[in-house]
Amino acid sequence: MFKILDFLCIQNNGKGLPMATKLSTLNNLEIAILEPKGSLIGGDETDELKSKAKDLIEQGNKKLVLDLGGVTYINSSGIGALVGIHSMYKKASGQIKLCNMAKGVQNVFVITKLTSVFDVEEARDAAIKSFKK
Repeated sequence: MFKILDFLCIQNNGKGLPMATKLSTLNNLEIAILEPKGSLIGGDETDELKSKAKDLIEQGNKKLVLDLGGVTYINSSGIGALVGIHSMYKKASGQIKLCNMAKGVQNVFVITKLTSVFDVEEARDAAIKSFKK
């Protein structure tokens, strides 16, 4: 049985566009899902994403899914934030999965060869199921 808690944080990303990061947890924080929306360009949106990930680790979460389906653009600062989150989880003996990447975002990960660093799944369900392997 999954217990889902949803929280929505809306911020201004410096360009007058709202940035929202949705947080869901399954099975009492066993698996957390973060869904950033908009651009990840190194402003408040990336700070919010990193802060939420840090809070999850401090609460004992070891399995994080980053659903990037709502991310329309990512630059080097956004990539740096994701690498930082990955490092935080590794240090805490946790795992992180990425899923639902738009073609443009996926191309950035392929070009930078970060697909060899991150575990990337096509869909959220596949990312969740991959933790059970």
